[in-house]
Amino acid sequence: MKSRFPIVELGKYIRQVSQRNRAEAEIEVFSVTNSEGFIKSTDYFSKEVFSKDVSNYKVVSPGQFAYNPSRINVGSIDYLRHGSSVLVSPLYIVFEGDKDIHADYLLRYLKSDWGNAQIRANTEGAVRDSLKFKGLESIKLPLPLPDDQIRIAYLLGKVEGLIAQRKQHLQQLDDLLKSVFLEMFGSTSPDYEVWPLVEIRELAAKHKGAMRTGPFGSNLLHSEFTPEGDVAVLGIDNAVQNRFAWGEHRFISNQKYEELQNYRIFPGDVIVTIMGTIGRSAVIPDDIPIAINTKHLAAITLDRELANPLFLSYSIHSSPFVLRQFANKNRGAIMSGLNLGIIKEIKIKRPPIALQNRFADIHTRVDRLKSIYQQSLADLGSLYGALSQQAFKGGLDLSRVPLD
Repeated sequence: MKSRFPIVELGKYIRQVSQRNRAEAEIEVFSVTNSEGFIKSTDYFSKEVFSKDVSNYKVVSPGQFAYNPSRINVGSIDYLRHGSSVLVSPLYIVFEGDKDIHADYLLRYLKSDWGNAQIRANTEGAVRDSLKFKGLESIKLPLPLPDDQIRIAYLLGKVEGLIAQRKQHLQQLDDLLKSVFLEMFGSTSPDYEVWPLVEIRELAAKHKGAMRTGPFGSNLLHSEFTPEGDVAVLGIDNAVQNRFAWGEHRFISNQKYEELQNYRIFPGDVIVTIMGTIGRSAVIPDDIPIAINTKHLAAITLDRELANPLFLSYSIHSSPFVLRQFANKNRGAIMSGLNLGIIKEIKIKRPPIALQNRFADIHTRVDRLKSIYQQSLADLGSLYGALSQQAFKGGLDLSRVPLD
């Protein structure tokens, strides 16, 4: 690590705090997450996961830091900005810094690439890496003057704000699409009762193999995958956040494809994950190269006069009616999963194709906007990384950055 700022050991500027709730005061229990920092445990887990007896829980006072020793490597650390104390699990480590180190600066350093490298270098544990307090004390960091710490934190905070704004925009677009779908096709839709209730198999094209999973066993071995090749092999990583995305690059030779061409994926096919996170769905784009699917992925070629691919894909992963059926089919199963038989039997209301196409148009326009925001988010992430590196190296002119 090279910086024009002095490089110091963090242990000289922090001390561990271990105040327990022995008086059993009425103090709320919080967790520390990598994305939201301090958050009320019942809000984060949607249920009470902590012990009824919180007398051994640690008290965190305003301004003090807390982190989960086995999750700090993914950013689960924060300092308390609340006006009153909170409790955290006895497993957490609580500490506070002295006046020479600014809390916002320290937090951003520990969550930066440089800071994370220092965290990884000081973790220990045979099964799961853990950063004990002595490891935290050994972390080295560049330490500018207090005013420059404030300026760096302010500058990085501005970019963080823009990143949070972009994420909020993406969530708003998802919420908008869900709202439009429910308004057009939910049980309160004007014509809902007159639409026929059909099984998904009835929406598939009439030719053999219109609904299929991929090859498995001796037909297709992982050892036959190559990072480059003639024919792409799709899997569950190609349906991410219910959109088609290129994941791990897997290919087979043209010679192997001759054996497996019945498993080919076509533009406009709807794919559904049947292992892993089940029920994720996406539509194969028009520019797909020659590709086949794997055993963990179902593919449906539709009769386009009956069903629009975007409508069906959205219904599979977002319709409350469909999701309830998936849940009921899996009830009592030893291992969560789907199969082609289950998917074929899932029932769905079939609105007129013109209405489905109208939703697909809206879906496409929203997707275009999402792509713009996602690219902006990626650019802001790159900017933040470059800016934080320069900031901790001392390579920024901080003279024009305000102190508040």
